[in-house]
Amino acid sequence: MDIAAALRAFVRTVERGSVTAAARDLSVSQPAVTKHLRNLERHVGARLLERSTRMVRPTVQGKALYEAGRSALATIDAALEGVRHEMGAIEGLLRVHAPSCIGVRHLHPIALAFQERYPGVTIDLVLENRAVDLVYEGFDLALCYGRPDGQELIVRRLGQVRRILVASPQFLARSGPIDTLTQLSEVDVVTTATELLPRDVLTLRRGSETVDVSVRPIMRTNHADAITATLLSGRAAGPVQLLLVSDELATGRLVRILPDYEVKPTEAFWTFPSVRFMRPVVRAFTDFAIPALRAVEGVDAGDLRLEAA
Repeated sequence: MDIAAALRAFVRTVERGSVTAAARDLSVSQPAVTKHLRNLERHVGARLLERSTRMVRPTVQGKALYEAGRSALATIDAALEGVRHEMGAIEGLLRVHAPSCIGVRHLHPIALAFQERYPGVTIDLVLENRAVDLVYEGFDLALCYGRPDGQELIVRRLGQVRRILVASPQFLARSGPIDTLTQLSEVDVVTTATELLPRDVLTLRRGSETVDVSVRPIMRTNHADAITATLLSGRAAGPVQLLLVSDELATGRLVRILPDYEVKPTEAFWTFPSVRFMRPVVRAFTDFAIPALRAVEGVDAGDLRLEAA
């Protein structure tokens, strides 16, 4: 029996909760994974997995083997890739997760530039607005808004993502100038639902001052592109991440309103699983991407001494 292959099949099955998903990730057949699992259970003399029609879960013995096996495989992979790195090769699969807003506009071109420099790297770039478990979902890296939980994560602070108030010239021509908070409360607004919780109130900051403004939302959406499109259509004003509209501001398609005020910014973090050895491709992409992301207009890196490593 190939112990390494069997452990890899077992670890991936636990992480994915499915033999079929593990086989797909490992690019082998489902019967092959099942055979590895059966041989591994026979080898250790214990039942490692509980199977149901919906999912596969580890037994108590399986959990213990998973924790040891996952770390061991990660160390082996890192050591092997380290040797290749010493020979001048940064290559292999890199799985990265990020919110769609910053991912489409900024992380995607960064990933393309990295892959052009290192053509031996294949990047799985997953862009969606949800929290992920890097270990169980098999991601090497994640860019996330808000500090993530998890003792097994290494976290590096990217900076604050600024949110400003904007409107299109067409909207202002129709509604009139918006120079006061009272005027803001009287116009149509588009924003996220969470921005207005628990009621239709927008919290703004001016220096150290915080003020709540009642607003009139015509649309609430969880997708940044929908907010930007609504703003550009001239249908509403509202808050938006500066990094999404810097080009539109430069060309005059959108303009800032109430420039002394901003919405409370969101902290952005770069995270990856904590293992004894970081794979060279992960380290290389981290070193490549973080300075590029911090240089994006709308990301305020601030005091880098606050970065958690």
